Amino acid sequence: MAELMNREVFRAALEEAIKGKSANKAPFSVAWASGKLTRAHLARWAENHYHYVGPFADYLGYIYARTPDRYTEAKDFLLANMYEEEIGGDRHTDLLIRFAEACGTTRERVIDPDNMSPTTRGLQAWCYAVAMREDPIVAVAGLVVGLESQVPSIYRKQTPTLRDKYQFTDEEVEFFDLHIVSDEIHGERGYQIVLEHANTPELQQRCLKICEIGAQMRLLYTTALYHDYVEKELPLPELEMAA
Repeated sequence: MAELMNREVFRAALEEAIKGKSANKAPFSVAWASGKLTRAHLARWAENHYHYVGPFADYLGYIYARTPDRYTEAKDFLLANMYEEEIGGDRHTDLLIRFAEACGTTRERVIDPDNMSPTTRGLQAWCYAVAMREDPIVAVAGLVVGLESQVPSIYRKQTPTLRDKYQFTDEEVEFFDLHIVSDEIHGERGYQIVLEHANTPELQQRCLKICEIGAQMRLLYTTALYHDYVEKELPLPELEMAA
């Protein structure tokens, strides 16, 4: 039977649960960071990504509603995160649509759910299921630690390429700049909530497992983007040689 881990050991275990499954390893991410994608490929990414991150405030809202009032700092974090996503300045989805339009697609195509892949639909459904059904602390582990905390490391590799290779303007890539900063803060807050409130061996193990699954889900989603939109034009052997 698992024993209760102290904060340091538990933090390392959470990080290990994600390690090796980062979406940075997906062929779509590799092609992006190496400048091998076209603007059309990036447009397909935006059309899919909207339906994953667009409802993020909704996911957090379901967790917030089920979080006990005694977890004041956790509820404050969830509420602040929702505020930032929706009304704390530019709406994040509007920044994503701005980037999508710069790639050559339209707002209408981005918001149309028929333009997301089945794998994206599965990731969105998984996020809703976790938010609505899991213990709130486990849900924070899955969605904030397992998914959101990965974002800065992913975008730090991709954003320079957007400027240097594709010549996007600062305004057009504001979505990425914003999330490099905000999601680093959100990810760390998520870690602290999980470390504080996953206070039984059973809860710790559930948090570790859902972090691992969350990382797998994002990796699967990003890998599917390559197979759905890029592979015919850039087969994997060519991409591996280019990388």
